[in-house]
Amino acid sequence: MPYTDAMVALVTGGGRGIGRGIALGLAKEGWEVAVTARSADQLSETVKLAEGRVIPVPADVTDRASVRALVRSVEFMLGPVSLLVNNAGTAGPLGPFWECNADDWWRCQEVNLRGPMWCCRELLPGMIARQAGRIINVVSGAGTRAFPDMSAYVTSKTALIRFSEQLALELKPHGISVFPIMPGVVRTAMLEEARKHLPFVQKLLDDGREVTPDVVTRLILTLASGAADSLSGRLFSVDDNVQEIVRRAEPVQANELYLLRVRSA
Repeated sequence: MPYTDAMVALVTGGGRGIGRGIALGLAKEGWEVAVTARSADQLSETVKLAEGRVIPVPADVTDRASVRALVRSVEFMLGPVSLLVNNAGTAGPLGPFWECNADDWWRCQEVNLRGPMWCCRELLPGMIARQAGRIINVVSGAGTRAFPDMSAYVTSKTALIRFSEQLALELKPHGISVFPIMPGVVRTAMLEEARKHLPFVQKLLDDGREVTPDVVTRLILTLASGAADSLSGRLFSVDDNVQEIVRRAEPVQANELYLLRVRSA
């Protein structure tokens, strides 16, 4: 399926890591891309690597006024946003919940859940008016099960997966698709910090599970193409064959696959 006529993307957390890779990949494929992060220096490096093909707009996604100004700036410079990639995130404090700093724990929820919420809240009225748009929320396998010493991160990503499904349900009549995605094991600053404290993270690297941001970008491009719109709300992974899953759309929907569900005997 073709991309929407207005190929304008906004990528949060685009100053480094996965977000930077996504922004570069989208720009290479012809998208008009705006990237945001709190650090202007990091954004400048992204722009440099993109050879000027992305527009940097510093913002704090946890602050509504900042997000509102961000959206206005992007749409003034590039036009209506047709693809929102909520990638900005933090690992939060690591360790047993009761030993974590409570303010740091809650800050993780602010970045990983409130940030996407504000971005969606500011962009959705325009998408609904145009009856078009796609939202991709970068989540994690940590949002599908409990992991020791990661309560802040696990809680935030689980909530973001459910938020994505809820949005998909409510936005279906308006022609807008929403997808949470699992990017896999990408070597980022967050991952480097986590592997020092969490043995299972290091084991994933030792087992050769690492992927590059290019792999994540390919998944996003597939979803942005509209190929999986019939399965809006489903959780896709870089390990998935999206085309095959879409081919089985009927049983996927009937059996509520690729959704957070409680299994019973």
